[in-house]
Amino acid sequence: MVDFSLLVWAAIPPLLLLGYYYCRVSFAPPLLKLLMFFIIGAISGILALSLEWIFETVVNSFVNWQQIKGCLPTSRCASTLFGVALRQLVEVGLIEEGCKLVAVVVPTGYLQRRYRLLHSTVFLFTVAVALGFTAEENWIYLFHGTGSILDRIIGTPVHAMFSAPWGYALGIYISSNTRLNRDRKFIFRAWLNSVICHALVNVLSSAWRYSLPLRFLSYGLFPFLLWMFWRLEQLLRKVQGKPAITLISDRTPQRRYWQRSLVLFALVLGGNAIFGLFLLARTLSPLSPSKLFDTDILWFIFTRFLLNLFFGVLAWGIYRYLRHSARRRYF
Repeated sequence: MVDFSLLVWAAIPPLLLLGYYYCRVSFAPPLLKLLMFFIIGAISGILALSLEWIFETVVNSFVNWQQIKGCLPTSRCASTLFGVALRQLVEVGLIEEGCKLVAVVVPTGYLQRRYRLLHSTVFLFTVAVALGFTAEENWIYLFHGTGSILDRIIGTPVHAMFSAPWGYALGIYISSNTRLNRDRKFIFRAWLNSVICHALVNVLSSAWRYSLPLRFLSYGLFPFLLWMFWRLEQLLRKVQGKPAITLISDRTPQRRYWQRSLVLFALVLGGNAIFGLFLLARTLSPLSPSKLFDTDILWFIFTRFLLNLFFGVLAWGIYRYLRHSARRRYF
């Protein structure tokens, strides 16, 4: 019964997110096909875990990989930032993004012989595989007790955000009538971008374990995740033929630098506002419901929530200002 409840918590959030994107895309593929890709994504997660174990076993026979990367992925020991970054780039990012790519390419190659696949269809297949991969990863973390349910829910869209660039590039290649060599190169560049982003997010998420000043790197995690979510939404608009949302609209270099600075500032404010709310929820999660109504705890919740809400509203205000400036310029 416990294992079944863990399975539910691992699978339901990714499935709900898949349903959300399914409802948003016009001319979406049949839901059963998306669920098939979701299951294939979960299988690719098991394959990736096995390949990572084989990789570490083989490399350990030549070099002391355990010492280089500092610690096992499921342990909580302190290690050098270089070792963590090397492991995330060479092992985790390459293997996991590679497995997801294969999990999309192989069944899509079979389907395109029978159907004419749209750009948005291939992109949704990529999202489904990534979310299936997330469900498998959620179950591993929850089963071994190395991640809480709150942590895994917060991280539900992350693998979809990683894989969005190469899913977009693959959709261009498959849906095109004339498949050019440059489109293949675009797939590789987009996949390499996903590998680097994957490694960078994992490095930033582990930065809180280190002493100052390296610990400050953790404050870059949620702004970077927010930017990747923005990129995912922009690519989703593009595959449906909708125009991308413009934030940097001025033509003069000085004004463009100013607008880029505002975008960066909004990402820092908004990302860390979400980070603050996440830390607040993590702090309160061990408390019993009766404790939450204590005066001191209520005041703590109110002040922290209000502070993060202020930063979030400020970031939203900057976003609306940039949107308004772009509309005023073009219309």
